Amino acid sequence: MKNLRTSKAISIAAVLIVALIVPQLGFNDYIMTIFVQGLLYSIIVLGLNFITGMTGQMNLGNAAVFGLGAYTAALSTTKLGISPWLAMILVALMGWLIGLVLGYPSLRVKGVYLTLTTIAFNEIVRLCLQNMEWTGGVGGVRSIPRFHIFGFLINTPVRNYYFILIILVFVIFITYRIIHSKYGRAFIAVRDNVDAVETCGIKLSRIKVQAFTLSTIYGAIAGGLYASFMGYVSPTTFTMNLSMSFAVMLIIGGRCSIAGCIIGAFVISFAPELLRFLGTYYQFTYALIIMLALIFNPNGLVALGPKIKHLFVKIFHKAEA
Repeated sequence: MKNLRTSKAISIAAVLIVALIVPQLGFNDYIMTIFVQGLLYSIIVLGLNFITGMTGQMNLGNAAVFGLGAYTAALSTTKLGISPWLAMILVALMGWLIGLVLGYPSLRVKGVYLTLTTIAFNEIVRLCLQNMEWTGGVGGVRSIPRFHIFGFLINTPVRNYYFILIILVFVIFITYRIIHSKYGRAFIAVRDNVDAVETCGIKLSRIKVQAFTLSTIYGAIAGGLYASFMGYVSPTTFTMNLSMSFAVMLIIGGRCSIAGCIIGAFVISFAPELLRFLGTYYQFTYALIIMLALIFNPNGLVALGPKIKHLFVKIFHKAEA
């Protein structure tokens, strides 16, 4: 047990060191923007994991949550004139409200019907953002203020990278504590055996709403950070395709795993760049890779770690023999 903890601590330290030196490797602003995008998507997928990974309820409305968080930050800073920091409080409250709006319908519908409900929610939000005058319509919202920390303006991809990395580390810590708490065990129990949960006296309705609320708060906060980072938001960003991408990130990386959520977020964020050389065959190849991954490795990329380790150990022992 002690060796396992030491191994985990070393792995976490190594990942943090690599994350800290990424901006020093000479990447241009475009690549650093993708890295920032990966950090933001990691927060969203960590939240999605509560409802889809742990409680087993498919949510395809996360792009709408992401968009509402972004627009809450954008409109409160540009039209109300409040600071981005205070706007994040409103963003979190928006996430909590969305969680209640989506959580309570989940008590009456489940399975494919719940998925259709979240899809409808996504489209309703997108159309509202696109057609309402006070949201800027198709033109969106521009000139969104940046974050300040003691007079230090966070206005470059590298600065945003470090800023959001710090937030992600904090989010990971909170997520870890929740997963390994009684609430996390209750979430997993709902996915594995709903009847047993009710028999044990756990209030199913409260657990489902809590899972939705956590998911939407994470998504809204990521949206608020995205608005400040980009300085511009548009309804064309928060489409159904984006919601599908979030679900793919979770499944490809590995459900119920913090590392899997982050790996999936970065892999899918960089996929367009890695497959750019394919040109018009990109979409076909992308879909084929995802399909094969789901068939031959349904537990996600994070599950490959122990298999690769076992393979190397086996090769090492053979070499010694």
